[in-house]
Formats: sequence, C-alpha cells, structure tokens
Amino acid sequence: MQPIIGIDFGTTNSVVARLMPDGHVETARFAIGTDTFDVFRSVLCFWAEAGGAPRHAAGPGAIEAYLEDPLASRLIMSMKTYLAQRSFTETRIFSRAFTLESLIALFLRALHAPVAGARLVAGRPVRFAGDMPDDGLAETRLRAAFTEAGWHDIDFALEPEAAGYRFARGLGGAATVLVGDFGGGTSDFSVLRYEPGGVTALGHSGVGIAGDSFDYRIIDHVVSPLLGRNDSYRVMGKPMPIPAAWYTGFARWHRLSLMRAPKTLRDIAEVARTADHPERLHHLVSLIEEEAGYALYRAVSGVKAALSRAPRATLAFRHEGFAVEAEIARADFESWIAPDLARLGAAIDDALAEARLPHEAIDRVFLTGGTSLVPAVRALFEARFGAARLAGGGEFVSVAEGLALIGQARAAARMG
Repeated sequence: MQPIIGIDFGTTNSVVARLMPDGHVETARFAIGTDTFDVFRSVLCFWAEAGGAPRHAAGPGAIEAYLEDPLASRLIMSMKTYLAQRSFTETRIFSRAFTLESLIALFLRALHAPVAGARLVAGRPVRFAGDMPDDGLAETRLRAAFTEAGWHDIDFALEPEAAGYRFARGLGGAATVLVGDFGGGTSDFSVLRYEPGGVTALGHSGVGIAGDSFDYRIIDHVVSPLLGRNDSYRVMGKPMPIPAAWYTGFARWHRLSLMRAPKTLRDIAEVARTADHPERLHHLVSLIEEEAGYALYRAVSGVKAALSRAPRATLAFRHEGFAVEAEIARADFESWIAPDLARLGAAIDDALAEARLPHEAIDRVFLTGGTSLVPAVRALFEARFGAARLAGGGEFVSVAEGLALIGQARAAARMG
C-alpha cells in the first residue's frame, strides 16, 4: 500500500499523521526536552554565524534559539497568515532574500522529511486569513512550498472536512454533521452528510478570525494603552492622536517583526519627544527592539486559556522597566471579542445557507481546535443547536488524522 501522510500546517502549531498498514492513523511525536508532544510550533528562527551566513532552526528548536539571544536573532511566526496576501513577496534576513514559499519549505522540511513514494494530503482552510484573501494564490503558494520541501505527490483537502472524517469514525449510522475547525488564523465550517457508502460535502464557509484575533483584543485593551495607545503628541503646539497603526501592528504577533524597520522606530521616537507620556512610547520601542513580543504573546495566550476555565484571570508580564499586572474578567473579555463572535456566527449561518439546511437538520456538531474551548465560542453553537448535539475532542490532532483518512478514501476510490 502506498504510504499516506497527512500534514496540518497551522498558523500556530503543525501536526503530522500517517496511515499505518493496518488502517489506523498514528500521529507523529516530537521530542521537547525529556517529553514528547504531537504538535510542532510553526516558527522559524534565524541567526548569523561568525562569517555572516544565516543559520536557522524550526519549531521548539527555533524558540530555544530565539530565547538564547533574541537581539541577535530573527523569529518568523504565523507564516500561513501571509499566503493569501499578494503584497508579501519576500523578506530579507541577514541580507539574504527569502520568498514566503522558501520560508515555509524550510519549516516543512524540519517538520517531516519527505517519504519516498508517499502521497501527501495537506490541509487548507476554506478561507485563508487576510482582509481580502486570494485563496487561489494561497493554495498555489502552499503547493509550491511543499514541492520545494521535497514532496511531489500532493493532494489538498479542506481542514474542517478532515476533522469531520476523524469524527465520523465514531458515528453509529448516517448523520448530517456541522464541523467547526478553529485554528490560530482562521475558523472554518463544513456541513457534511455521512452515509455508509461515503461522505457528501453540502456547504462550507470560513473567516479569518480565530485564536490570534482573540489575543489581539487582549493586547489592544490591556497592554497597548500602557504603551501610548489613545494618547496625544503635539505638532506645532496642536494635539494629535498617536498613530493607531503602530498598535494594530504591535498587537498582531505576525506583524511585530515588520515594526523593527528603522523608519518605524525612528517615527515612534520622534513622536515620543512631544507626547503626553513619552515613557510609554519608549517602552513600546524597547519591546520591539529587544524582541520581547514572544514572551508577551505567550503570557496573553496563557491568560486567554485561563479565562476558559475561570471567570477571572491575571495577565502578568514584565520586561525591564515595563510591567503589566491586570486582572481580566471573562465578561470583559467576551465584550471585547463580541465583533469577532458576530462574524463567527455569521460564518456558521453561511455554511448552513450554502447547504440549504435549517439548524434543525444538523444531527451532530463537532468542534476542534483550541479556540473551540472558549466558552463564548461554544455558546454560539449551543444557542443554535443545543448542548446535546455538540461534541469535541482531539482539538489539536483531528485535522491531521482526518487528512490521512481522506488520503485512504481517495486511494480506494482510484482503485475502483
């Protein structure tokens, strides 16, 4: 039997699954210290050797290299977020140009070496991230990255469909299922009809909102005001608002590295000269220059997870003279993400509309991905379908395992 590999290349984490000869699916494990995990962080870190040539590491090794010397390294995160953006063509790292495809290929080679003769089934979202995403361009780029990484027999499958394949193995009979797959950059929904003879896709929708968007809201409301957001500075004696674009970039971790541009840092320093609270802008410059963003985002992600378990949680972060110690109520967090929840709710309804089915026609709802654990997200589905129809599990591995199962089904179809 031809080897079949499923790869879920995610905005935040990536997972690899392999279809074994006996038909079961096995998820790859990655060593981190003395432990092993089934997720691999979707990051790259570059640093320069003594002679100036760039070296790199991926996943946990990238984070370790970055934490050893953040000022002398470059951390590349959320690469998947840029796939649908025509404006991103290349970036320069230690004077060397890298296309987006080549960066992703470097990561993919570290994630899993190509297997001779294997068929790869790679996941893709229904809608890629971005304000005006070009989904066709994104898939073309992603295919090119896998090819550059050494894979040649490549199929694609929608990520929510893959998650649904995994879930369907536990169904006792025919059922119509809504699958919600929540990643770091996108949330996708598929309505699928499962019959003993196979599966039929009835409707899909997607939106560029997920875990990173919720992190953005926490930073925007709790951290950015301490760094000058909503403050003023003076131009010829007239008060002017400090540019909001700085805080939009700062609060989205995949854009933070772009703020290290010398012009941006000079502009912030110039505005600080006449700002109401210049020390706040000095802290902003320090956090950007000294690559403290990763530690901040880790703290924010942690408090977001804590708010899924408790009604209140504390965001604690320190870097040199800058400190945040703020208690956040779940109710406040839910009010901040209300616009995102509204767009998620509209995307759920769009999937049902494309399937031409009412809410009552959905037998089961399967939710996967870390953001599906946020109580306010779960409440969207409970309000539409009732708690009894909701199911979850395998929040981080279900897509990759489902991709391998899709590869098995497609291989069987080709054989007749």
